[in-house]
Amino acid sequence: MNQPALTTSARTVLRVIAGFLFAAHGWQKFYEFTIPGTQAAFTQMGVPAAQVAAPVVATLELAGGIALILGVLTRVFAVLLAVDMLGALFLVHASAGVFAATGGYELVLLLAAAALAVALVGAGKVSVDKVLFGRASSKLGVLA
Repeated sequence: MNQPALTTSARTVLRVIAGFLFAAHGWQKFYEFTIPGTQAAFTQMGVPAAQVAAPVVATLELAGGIALILGVLTRVFAVLLAVDMLGALFLVHASAGVFAATGGYELVLLLAAAALAVALVGAGKVSVDKVLFGRASSKLGVLA
């Protein structure tokens, strides 16, 4: 079995699916809940600086999710998205227990782990990062 091909496939699947889910949640905050609705929800949940946090989080999730899908500045966005999810876990979901059906942390923990895994392994061969930074002589090779 060709391990490099499996590794490339696994990285790509993880990155694209995690990116899709982050982008979907960012889109939802902008267009379904709206930013004022998200600000109100964040305030009700006790998120500090909800008026600022809501548009920042919505933008990070939408833009960061798209960046993960494409593999653009993948490690940077993956770290930011992991921090976003850890914030959601500790500020909102931890007190509700594990299960998402009761407002728990299972989804945000899984998304944080996926984002952290992507940050650790990088975008892989099938990515814009590889095209831009993948040359052996690139000083930004760590991004690939």
